[in-house]
Amino acid sequence: MYKNSIAFNCGRREKVVSVSIIIMSCCLSCCASLTCGLCTSAASCISQKSARIGYCVLFGVSLIVSWILREVGAPLLEKLPWINSSDTHTKEWYQIQAVLRVSLGNFLFFGILALIMIGVKDQNDRRDSWHHGGWTAKIVIWILLLVLSFFLPDVVILVYGFISKFGAGLFLLIQVIILLDFTHSWNDAWVEKDEQKWYIALLAVSVVCYIGAFTVSGILFIWFNPSGYDCGLNVFFLAMTMILAFSFAVIALHPKVNGSLLPASVISLYCAYVCYTGLSSEPRGYECNGLNRSRAVSTSTLILGMLTTVLSVLYSALRAGSSTTFLSPPSSPRAGESKPLIEEVEEGKGKKEEKEARPVSYSYSFFHLIFALASMYSAMLLSGWTSTSESSDLVDVGWTSVWVRIGTEWVTAGLYIWTLLAPFLFPDRQFF
Repeated sequence: MYKNSIAFNCGRREKVVSVSIIIMSCCLSCCASLTCGLCTSAASCISQKSARIGYCVLFGVSLIVSWILREVGAPLLEKLPWINSSDTHTKEWYQIQAVLRVSLGNFLFFGILALIMIGVKDQNDRRDSWHHGGWTAKIVIWILLLVLSFFLPDVVILVYGFISKFGAGLFLLIQVIILLDFTHSWNDAWVEKDEQKWYIALLAVSVVCYIGAFTVSGILFIWFNPSGYDCGLNVFFLAMTMILAFSFAVIALHPKVNGSLLPASVISLYCAYVCYTGLSSEPRGYECNGLNRSRAVSTSTLILGMLTTVLSVLYSALRAGSSTTFLSPPSSPRAGESKPLIEEVEEGKGKKEEKEARPVSYSYSFFHLIFALASMYSAMLLSGWTSTSESSDLVDVGWTSVWVRIGTEWVTAGLYIWTLLAPFLFPDRQFF
């Protein structure tokens, strides 16, 4: 009787376990189905809205992945024999390896798309649907490229890191041109309204920007020129920033130059910001760096740099189809024909039945090229523009970073002054 009871209880338990397993399997299947459905719905949503949103999200995720792996990925990379090829590698070396490998995967993804989309001019081209649709496949390919980059030998990453310095420099140049285009477009938009309130708004914004630029420069004099030390280099950088800001206003307001105070003030404020990022990148321990480059300062600089990068990419995506922009490809339609980022509906889907081919609203190839270069720039930002790092806790530190920033400021100033003087010096040529 006792044995029968035990057997009955065991059989009952087995049935309960079996039922539990079945229920669990059903739940897991339902979860998997819901997850796949959610991914499919998300991909469908992206394809129905502007494709630019989806690509911007992928780029933003890649930045987050790079930063996470830089912070916590070094111990994992040390366990991979094809990466850990020497006992002399430091933690900083593995951190930079993680950043460069994620950047390489991202660069390959957008670079391949840029090559595929060369020559797309109208929506009847099959590649138009590739650009807007197929998001499930594209996300899988993007992930595979990121994973593949971690199986490449060190020499490939070394070459990519060297090339990335030039690609990042090109992106900085494009970022400057985007800023110049933005300031001129902003000024023209308010002037065209031809109302007194808009002229007052132009003057108010200009004055605020100039006050901000000179205030920032004054604060930087206190932070980066401490008493008792010879900080002639920092004083030179700051003095040049203030001289350039004053020169912008003088040239822009000259009667023979078709300039305006708003672009001059915005560029002045931007130059002051770039000067700050350059000075704050000075190595820890340098007596003229009053901030002492703490981790909090490093993190805030990283966030500002990443935010500037994302905004630059977004704005370039918006302006890529405008014929008035400095960056517009020859085949792009007029500015009035371009559509906003949020409101643009996928133009390729459902339009194939139309007999007349409609031109695309922006250059797909140029759009992906911007993201590819931005991937290189983000890698340089996280690695300090070098193959070694002075501290595992700091980002974008070192004299290379300082000179890159200061050089960017001077290039910005030079290009802005050229946009003012070029029409005066060469009146027979069309510049815009």
